[in-house]
Amino acid sequence: MVVCSLVRMTRRSLGNLVCFGNRAVSLLYGHSLRPLHTSTCNNSSQPKAGFKPEKVAVVTKTTRYEFEQQRYRYAGLSEEDLKQLLAMKGSSYSGLLERHNIHTNNVEHIVKSLRREGINVRVVKRGEYNEEVVRWADAIISAGGDGTMLLVASKVLSKDKPVVGVNTDPERSEGHLCLPVRYTHAFPEALEKLCRGEFRWLWRQRIRVHLEGTGINPTPVDLHEQQLSLEQHNQAHRITTMDIQRRTGTLTESFSKPSLLPIRSLNEIFIGESLSSRASYYEISVDDGPWEKQKSSGLGICTGTGSKAWSYNINKLAEQAVEEVLKIGKSQTALDIPLNQSFIQKVTDEYNESLVFSPDDRRLLYSIREPIVNRVFSSSRQRGFASKVCVRSRCWDACMVVDGGTSFEFNDGAIATISMSEEDQLRTVLLEH
Repeated sequence: MVVCSLVRMTRRSLGNLVCFGNRAVSLLYGHSLRPLHTSTCNNSSQPKAGFKPEKVAVVTKTTRYEFEQQRYRYAGLSEEDLKQLLAMKGSSYSGLLERHNIHTNNVEHIVKSLRREGINVRVVKRGEYNEEVVRWADAIISAGGDGTMLLVASKVLSKDKPVVGVNTDPERSEGHLCLPVRYTHAFPEALEKLCRGEFRWLWRQRIRVHLEGTGINPTPVDLHEQQLSLEQHNQAHRITTMDIQRRTGTLTESFSKPSLLPIRSLNEIFIGESLSSRASYYEISVDDGPWEKQKSSGLGICTGTGSKAWSYNINKLAEQAVEEVLKIGKSQTALDIPLNQSFIQKVTDEYNESLVFSPDDRRLLYSIREPIVNRVFSSSRQRGFASKVCVRSRCWDACMVVDGGTSFEFNDGAIATISMSEEDQLRTVLLEH
């Protein structure tokens, strides 16, 4: 599908092909390719003094072993029943238990290291993590992977409260948002560096969302908890809507004024139909520009932090696609473009690397997934930078998902205004390897 889209794109705009060919030639002759996206600011800084908090909350992930236990706890399954059930699904009980124990041992290592320094520690499971925990702590440690880090960050609304991620299972988790992997087993060394001020603060930009319009339900659905309850996603939203109507005695179809959601996105916001095979219908306005009707497979809006995550995979090119585009460029121009594997890989890598921008960049990057373009619907730009993006839903059963973990209803008449604010920055730590 990507290749077909690229071929259609080249037919619409031969000039883009020629431009791409020129960039390819610049690579060939050793000229550096200027990145498409560069940071406009440097928001990291060396601390003036060491950092040693008095109270630290350690928020731990739910391991797959714990998840399976919780998922079937109401069925009254014994441990032996769970073993058999996992075997039927092709999963290894002993393997899950081993990974769980690795995570647990690493959490204990973090907690003991903190307490040896005289720090008051509170260990919190992800299901117990709430605003009260955030208020109590001077700093919060995410003990898990990137998913746990995103959950922890979503509830920290102050830019003055540090959040530190520690990857508790480096063999199975990427941990892009966490400290370098070696500090998982050498956490006391990380604490020493913090106390001596041998680190840099990085204030990561985040996304805020205002919701308004008709059919607004500001009550979120925790997608992790929804998985545990075995409910379908749209059913979970329907239940929360009915609960609100029962409590307030009102319908949600009345027009609502703009309301700032009490959650911040560190990676991305995704808007689209719950059923992935159904096209998402919406209107979009970029930086207060004209509204444009669009149909697509959904809309993603990310930060610099999120540019290495889902957004990267939405927009990246495969070597096969690059090769076919270069072949068309070579046939349509007089340029002598080499088509050997080494050159194709170099162009592909250079292009894909240009999709990533700095976590402290104060711009949003929006991406339209597989836009439908015809005489009714258009897509003037498939992706681009913006300071503000407004989206009006024309969808039937859609949702707006924050960092892959929290979902809000987003159906016909709902309007989301997506932007950034300096006060929403997340304070994180950069340690050298």
